[in-house]
Amino acid sequence: MKELIFKTISPFLALLVLLSTLSWTVDKHLCMGRVMDVAFFSHAKDCGMESAMKAFGESDNHCCDDESFTINGQDDLKLSWEEFDVECQELLVVFTASYSNLLSELSEQQVPHECHPPPLLVKDFNTLYEVYLI
Repeated sequence: MKELIFKTISPFLALLVLLSTLSWTVDKHLCMGRVMDVAFFSHAKDCGMESAMKAFGESDNHCCDDESFTINGQDDLKLSWEEFDVECQELLVVFTASYSNLLSELSEQQVPHECHPPPLLVKDFNTLYEVYLI
C-alpha cells in the first residue's frame, strides 16, 4: 500500500515542481474585440487584416490588437529552515510526525487475557431480564 502511494504521488509532485518553475508566456491576437489566436511560448498568428489594410494603402489598423502576458516561474527553490516563522515550523514538524505515523505498519499487539477462558455463566441475564439488543 505504501509503495502504491509513493508511485502515484511522485509523478504528481515532479510535474508540480516542473510547472511551478517554468515561465509561461501567453500571446493573444484580437481582431475587432474577438480572440482570433492564442499561443503559448510563441507569437500568435495574425488574422490577415494587416496585409489587407496595407493593400488598400491604409497604414493605421484600428481593429487588430496583440496582447501578451507572462507568468514568471519560481527561480529559487532552495528554502532554508530559518525563513519559516516559529508557528510554521511547529506545523511542519507536527504534520510530518503525524503523517509518518499514519503510514507506518502497525505491529500486532498481544492481548493479555487471550489465554484465559471466559467466566462460566450461571444464568443468562439477557434472557432472564428480557433485555435484547435491537
